Amino acid sequence: MQARGLGFDALRAVRADLVYVAISPFGQDGPYADHLATDLTLAAMGGAMALNGDTDRRPVRITVPQTWYHASVESALGAMVAHFRRLNTGEAQFVDSSVQAAVFWTGLQAMISHAIQGRDIERNGTVLQLTTLTTPLVYPCADGEVCLIATTDLLQGAIPWMLEKGAVTQEWVDAEDWRSWEARLLTGQPVAYQHVEVREAITRFTLMCTKAELLQGGLDREITFAPVNTVADVLSSSQLAARAYWDELPLPNGRRLKVAGAFVKASVTPVRWALPAPRVGEHNEDVLGSAARTSPRPAPAPAVNPAGRTRLPLEGVKVADFSWIGVGPITAKALADHGATVVHIETDNPADRLRQVGPFKDNIPGINRCHFFGAFNTSKLSVQLNLKNEAGRAIAHRLLSWCDIALDSFTAGTMASIGLGYDVARTLNPDIIMASTCLLGQTGPARRLAGYGYHAAALSGFYEITGWDDRPPGGPFNAYTDTIAPRFLATTLLAALDHRRRTGEGQFIDQAQMESALHFLTPELLDVQVSGHSARRNGNIDPVAVPHDAYPCAGTDEWCAIAVENDGQWRALRRALGDPAWAADPALDTAAGRRVAIEHIDRELGAFTVQHESRALMLMLQAAGVPAGMVQRSSDHLEDPQLLHRQFFRRLEHPEMGEVPYEGHQFRISGYDNGPRFPAPCLGEHTFDVLADHLGMDVDEIAEAMANGACG
Repeated sequence: MQARGLGFDALRAVRADLVYVAISPFGQDGPYADHLATDLTLAAMGGAMALNGDTDRRPVRITVPQTWYHASVESALGAMVAHFRRLNTGEAQFVDSSVQAAVFWTGLQAMISHAIQGRDIERNGTVLQLTTLTTPLVYPCADGEVCLIATTDLLQGAIPWMLEKGAVTQEWVDAEDWRSWEARLLTGQPVAYQHVEVREAITRFTLMCTKAELLQGGLDREITFAPVNTVADVLSSSQLAARAYWDELPLPNGRRLKVAGAFVKASVTPVRWALPAPRVGEHNEDVLGSAARTSPRPAPAPAVNPAGRTRLPLEGVKVADFSWIGVGPITAKALADHGATVVHIETDNPADRLRQVGPFKDNIPGINRCHFFGAFNTSKLSVQLNLKNEAGRAIAHRLLSWCDIALDSFTAGTMASIGLGYDVARTLNPDIIMASTCLLGQTGPARRLAGYGYHAAALSGFYEITGWDDRPPGGPFNAYTDTIAPRFLATTLLAALDHRRRTGEGQFIDQAQMESALHFLTPELLDVQVSGHSARRNGNIDPVAVPHDAYPCAGTDEWCAIAVENDGQWRALRRALGDPAWAADPALDTAAGRRVAIEHIDRELGAFTVQHESRALMLMLQAAGVPAGMVQRSSDHLEDPQLLHRQFFRRLEHPEMGEVPYEGHQFRISGYDNGPRFPAPCLGEHTFDVLADHLGMDVDEIAEAMANGACG
C-alpha cells in the first residue's frame, strides 16, 4: 500500500482522524515481515500445528483455513481500541496486526508452558490433561462421535442412565462412591475402578445411543454430551433455528442459502448486514463520486487531560467481571490491558478451574501459581465474593451500580436466578452494558447446556474437520472456540460503549459462543448447501497447494511446514533442493501431476528435510521463494526473532510466581506501548481496596460484610 501511495502517512494527510488497520502475516516490520505465508505455514509458526494431531503422525492444521479469520476479528478489536485512543489524543491511529500473533493465542495454556513448567505441551489428539490424568474427549456413538468429560458431575448424572441401558450392572455401580471417585483418582487414593475401566463403561453406553439421544438425554439430566457435528449437521440444529440465527443469502437463480447470522444478539444495536457481498466494481460510481465531494477532515480535539499525559484508550471505563474459565476472562482482559478498571469477582468455593489445572510455575501446584489463569486475567483486580450469600450479593449490587460494563459466563439464566440479572442491573444502573456469554446463548431449547470450548468446538463442526480421514476426529487443541468468541465479544462491548458515549443508552448482549464461532466456517456452510460436499478432516491436504504438509526435520519431533501454491514455487523448491533427479520428472511440473505423485514427493522431500534443522530449513526455503514455516512450540516462541522484535512477551513480577513472561497482544498501535499492564491477581488480592476505594465502603461496613460471609 505504501508503494501505491496508499500508506498510512499518505492517507492521514487526507483524513487526520483516520484509523488505519494493516493485517499481515508477521506484522509490518521485523526479520520475518517479508516471509511468504499461507494458512499452513502460519498455523505452524503460530503454534497451532504443534498442538493438533496424534503423537504418532505429523502435526496437522485444521483442514479448512482459519488463521486469517483470527487475525481479522482481532483487528476489528484493534480498530475499536484505536478509535478510543483517537478520542483521547485527537490523532490518526495505525493498527499493525500480525496473523502469527493471533494464531499464537489459540494455544491457550500451551502458549508459554515451557517458561512456566520447563516443558512444552505436546499434541495428543483429543486427549485432555487434568493435572496428573489424561482423559479422552471423544467417544464413539451409534451414528458418529460425542464429546464429553468423565467428571464427577457427569458420572453422577449418567450412571443411572447407563444402568437403565444395561451398559453397567447394579453391582458395578455399588462398588464405587461416585461422588468422590474423580477426586480420589486425581490424588492417587484408592478407587474401585481405574480410569480406563470407567472409559470402557462409558464407551459401551455411548455406542448404544445416537448423537441426538445423547444431547437430549444430557439436557434432561443436566449433564453435557456434545455431538461431534458435521457441517451439514450444524445447518439442521434446532437450537440455531429456535434462536433465528441464520440469515439468508439470495442467489441469482432464486435459491436462498443459510449463512451465518449475527455473532451476538444486542438488545439496542442488533448486528445487521447493511449490504450483501458486492459484485466487482458494483459501487464504483457511488464511492468515487462521494470521495470527490469529500474535503480533508481535521483531527478531533483531544480529550482534556489536566495531568498532561496521554490517557490509556479505555482509562476511566469500569468493568465488573463475574466470568470464569475462558471466554469471559479473555474478553475482560482485552479491556483491562488497554486501561479499563476491571474487577474480577471470584470465589474459592469452587475456585476458577483454571487456577487448579496447570501449568503451574516451577511445577509447584497452588491456587495462585497457575499460568492458565494468569494468561487470561492480566491487568485486573481480584475480589473474593460469595454470590451464594446475601451479604455477598449486596456487594455485587454495589458493583453493578458502579460499573459501566458487567460480564458473566455462566449457564443461561444463572445471573437472574441469584438476583444479578439484567433486569436488576439496569434498575440499579440504567445505562449499564451487560453481556452474558455461554455455549448456546440465553434462549432456545438447548440453552442450559453447560460446558467448555471443546464442547462448543464439537457442536460447531471443528472436531469433524481436524485430524486424519482414517481416524476419529483429532481436535482442534483444547477449547478452540474459547479463542474465537472473546474476539467478537470484546469488539462488541467497545462498540456498545461507543454507542453509549453518543446516546447514553446501555444494553444487554447475549453471546452464544457457537454462533460466533460459525463465522469461521462460512465457506464450508455454503459449500455443503450448494455442492452437497460436507467438509471433513484430511490431514494437511489442500485443494490447491501441493506439496502441502509438515515435513520431518533433524531432532525429535521437529517439523517444517511447506506449501507449494503454484508451479513457479515448485520450480523454486526444486532449485532449493539442488534439482534432484526425482524432481525432474516433467509430470511434476503441474499441480495435477504432483497430486498424483504426492506419496513419492512426500517420501523424497522428507528424506531431504530430515537432514536439516527446522529453522534453518525454513530460512533456506524462504530465501528461495518457497512458503515455509517451522512448526513452533512454546519453547521456540520464546526465542522467535519476529515475536522478540515485536516485543510480544512482557515480563511482569507476580507476587507468588516471580517474574513471568506474559503473552502480549496480536496488534500494535503506533505511538502506544500496548500490552498487559500488571500481572494476574492472586485470589482476592484486592478485595479490601476495591470495597473501600471503588465502592466507598468504610472499615466497619467491610468488617460486617466479611463477618456475614460476603467474601468467602
